[in-house]
Amino acid sequence: MADWFQIHPVNPQQRLLAQIAVRVRQGAVIAYPTDSCYALGCQLDDRGAAERLRRIRDFDRHHQFTLVCRDLSEIATYAKVDNRQFRLIKSLTPGPYTFVLMATKELPRRVAHEKRKTVGIRVPGHVTTQALLETLGEPLISCTLQFPGEDLPVGEPEDWREQLDRSVDIVIDGGPCGVDPTTVLDLSEDDVSVVRRGKGDLERIGL
Repeated sequence: MADWFQIHPVNPQQRLLAQIAVRVRQGAVIAYPTDSCYALGCQLDDRGAAERLRRIRDFDRHHQFTLVCRDLSEIATYAKVDNRQFRLIKSLTPGPYTFVLMATKELPRRVAHEKRKTVGIRVPGHVTTQALLETLGEPLISCTLQFPGEDLPVGEPEDWREQLDRSVDIVIDGGPCGVDPTTVLDLSEDDVSVVRRGKGDLERIGL
């Protein structure tokens, strides 16, 4: 059964976040709020926890995870970003966007797309997520929290308590988030392409 942490959406309790960060480093899989919908996350270097994410979502081995980062400087460690890409990402972050970029050698191979060698990168604009990432001191491997066979992601964890208790180690309950996933933009080629239309507004970049 999962441990549930009630986190204040405006002033996250640092004491609780520190407890969660310790558990993540020990291999915990978490459900946490973002500025789009709820997400699943685990430590970057934990192969076993990442495989649990795949099983929860029923992903095959080709699925590309997202790396959730604190800021733009952290992105540059794990993804190749030129000046054009940097300007676009800076204009849209933090926010409900995921950017597909070429991975660097610093990124564990299992996180990058097996054939394309790309990775999804995201900097969320959510107080709790940012506070957790700051406490953890490193990115999270992540994906949308949506159970197999369901039409929508999880927007309110209490509505999914039974499934979450069976699936994850920790639920960070920060209240309702909505059910719109991120907008996914592929920046790995010369032209920007829209992989998924989600919460992020495309008119801001003329798409």
